[in-house]
Amino acid sequence: MGSLTDKLKGNANEAIGKAKQGLGEATGSAKLQGEGALQEAKGHVQKAVGDAKEATKDAANKAADAANRKL
Repeated sequence: MGSLTDKLKGNANEAIGKAKQGLGEATGSAKLQGEGALQEAKGHVQKAVGDAKEATKDAANKAADAANRKL
């Protein structure tokens, strides 16, 4: 998966997780609240992975540009 895909999926999981938590609170369902918290955390991780991939790609591109200038 690309960094953008990871970030988009992360945002979606965060939003769905928050919605589940809110629904769980409204209905008194601890199970739904827990599922929502887990899904939201999964979204945070996915976004972090996307950020890391993007940073790695940017660093590699900068290194390649620097190497090409030295040739």
